[in-house]
Amino acid sequence: MSNVYEFPSKDEFKNFFKKFKNVLLTVIILTVIVLLAFNSYYTINEQEQAVVTTFGKAKAVSEAGLHFKIPFIQKVKKVDATIKGFPIGYVEDTDFSVESESLMITRDFNFVNVDFYVEYKVADPIKYLYASSDPETILKNVAQSNIRTIVGSYDVDSVITDGKYEIQSKIKESIIKQLSEFDIGLMLVNITIQDSEPPTNEVMEAFKSVETAKQGKETAINNANKYRNEKLPEAKAEADRIIQEAEATKAKRINEAEAAVAKFNEMYEEYKKNPYITKKRMYYETMEEILPSLKVIIDSGEGNINKLLPLDSLTDTEGGNE
Repeated sequence: MSNVYEFPSKDEFKNFFKKFKNVLLTVIILTVIVLLAFNSYYTINEQEQAVVTTFGKAKAVSEAGLHFKIPFIQKVKKVDATIKGFPIGYVEDTDFSVESESLMITRDFNFVNVDFYVEYKVADPIKYLYASSDPETILKNVAQSNIRTIVGSYDVDSVITDGKYEIQSKIKESIIKQLSEFDIGLMLVNITIQDSEPPTNEVMEAFKSVETAKQGKETAINNANKYRNEKLPEAKAEADRIIQEAEATKAKRINEAEAAVAKFNEMYEEYKKNPYITKKRMYYETMEEILPSLKVIIDSGEGNINKLLPLDSLTDTEGGNE
């Protein structure tokens, strides 16, 4: 048997390359089809938004689900639409204080450490992606600027104790207004004061004492209001009773005065009929009322004084003798 290798003929080479070319072309076509298929659709989750660009023109897509696009022509960028946040004044994972952010000066020239937490979300995905290179950094700078401005307009006592909610509200309003001017596609959801305290332990203890005193003041005021609420109905009832008694006394005095006037008028009418008799009768009636209470003192002129008290005993004796 011969072991001599025979080279393929020219026609056999042509047939081989022709088959290889057909296979290669088929692989390329299948690869292109697969690439086109995988690049012709995209999905959006519930907490996402997408921006589709076509020759540089952007369009926002917010509806969740499956969407189609033109392969290699349209490009899709997805944006997280959930509420996110970042701290100002401390490190979120370790709670380590960042004094360059938290330390600020108040209206009465005191220093205070104030920590904030900012919550935000994407309001316009197109502006979020293309209006600025780093919108989160812009938001943080805006927040820090407004925080320092507004905290600096309050005294340290308000920042640490009873002015926190008002300060938060003013900072939020100011940030929202400035974000609308910058128009970077972000929306502020909320900003809250996490903690506020003086920078030293001694000052902190002093403010705690002030807060304790304020709470004592509030307790005293509440107790006073409670006492007032308890006593006020009693006082009103007593006042009503006095008024009723006064009204009754008033009515009684008016009635007595009216009766006296009526009696006087009757006497006057009788007086006009017979003045002499009326005057005599009035004189006797008056003497009947006065004489029993009189004291009679008899002095003989020699220092011997005899008292007859009262006159009615004398008149009774005389009457008895009669």
